[in-house]
Amino acid sequence: MRDAQGGDARAYRALLLSLRPWLLSYFKRRLRGGDVEDLVQMTLLSLHEKRHTYDPQAAFMPWIAAVARHKLIDYVRKAGRRVHIELTEDLGLADGLSTELAHRDVTVLLAQLPAEQARFISLQRIEGLTTDEIATSTGKNPSAVKVSIHRGLKKLQALVGVKNSGVADE
Repeated sequence: MRDAQGGDARAYRALLLSLRPWLLSYFKRRLRGGDVEDLVQMTLLSLHEKRHTYDPQAAFMPWIAAVARHKLIDYVRKAGRRVHIELTEDLGLADGLSTELAHRDVTVLLAQLPAEQARFISLQRIEGLTTDEIATSTGKNPSAVKVSIHRGLKKLQALVGVKNSGVADE
């Protein structure tokens, strides 16, 4: 990308060709159907339009992964499709993303919830506690914990543009 920003057309072509398989894999793991190719093309077009915003001192993969993630979110919102995204610390590691990037995204989303809901979701989905364990450690009724987690997950789905999805509590 650094060479491409410097005007090296051969490096730019090589970059686009090398990104295509990664983008195909990224979108295929998240969507079913023929729309994957469209998303790859939209992401490559966005890379072309936004290439001047890439900081050559920063790692490239988190930057392009963020572009791809934004394209996916835009697509899901526009299409009104259901997409299940796990809220875990390792989100994106298989895609070449850093733990810090995934942690930041989860933190930003959870910060938009009431504190108790965010805490319960974090305890269950990230730390792996059961509803009963959360209830015991917080002094809350297990049913109240379950309802709070359910409502919080519904709010998170709305924040990322997922409509009418069934949320399962554990």
